[in-house]
Amino acid sequence: MEYGKMLGESIEYAKEAVWGKWTRWLLLVISTIIFPLLIGYTMEIYRGKRPAPEPDQWWKMFVDGLKLFVAAIIYAIPVFIVIVATIGYAIVGIFSRLPQGNPDYLAAHPEIVLGMLPEILPGILAGIVLTLIVAFIISLFATIAMVRLARTDRFGEAFNFGEILATIRKIGWGSYILALIVIGIVSFIFAVVIGAFRMIPYIGWLIWLIFMPVLSIFQARYITLLYENAEPAPAEVQAAPQA
Repeated sequence: MEYGKMLGESIEYAKEAVWGKWTRWLLLVISTIIFPLLIGYTMEIYRGKRPAPEPDQWWKMFVDGLKLFVAAIIYAIPVFIVIVATIGYAIVGIFSRLPQGNPDYLAAHPEIVLGMLPEILPGILAGIVLTLIVAFIISLFATIAMVRLARTDRFGEAFNFGEILATIRKIGWGSYILALIVIGIVSFIFAVVIGAFRMIPYIGWLIWLIFMPVLSIFQARYITLLYENAEPAPAEVQAAPQA
């Protein structure tokens, strides 16, 4: 699997999607604010459309975005459970020892928490590690699941674990995991850079908002290419030609 080629093609796809197409870019920025719209737009990319489609089917984008969002929340449930059962349990343990359960007591007596650290810190660290492991395992399934949902347009297919596993096997477990690590690192760097713009007074949030659709398109195209290493896109899946 040529990771560099996939990254290059995804970057070019994202650039062609917005650069010089200012009306489309503006619409995608607005879609970022009404977040189901942007999520629904990535569903069109998951379907293998190329070049990037126009964001014009607003109701369909909104419904698709809600479907994808709900599926992602369901996949995240095990991660939430681990957080509550580990880190949450440790935090509750701290508050349960306060006089009459008064959380304001900590502000006046921070030494109470410091004294508990040797006891609770190992549990918190173990909880963080376990949460990261569970989140990564979930992401292995969720990544393919979201593309399956887009390609089949059936919500249940996001949880067809037999087919999800079959797709991952076709890609190859090692290649698949490495590909996700690559996109994770690149996306993290991109997110840090555009996140740094938010520190600029007054206009930082606007710069961040402008570049968020670019990151979403880039990620969606990369994941689509990864999926197509096992399940090639239908030849007829093309975006409508631009006028």
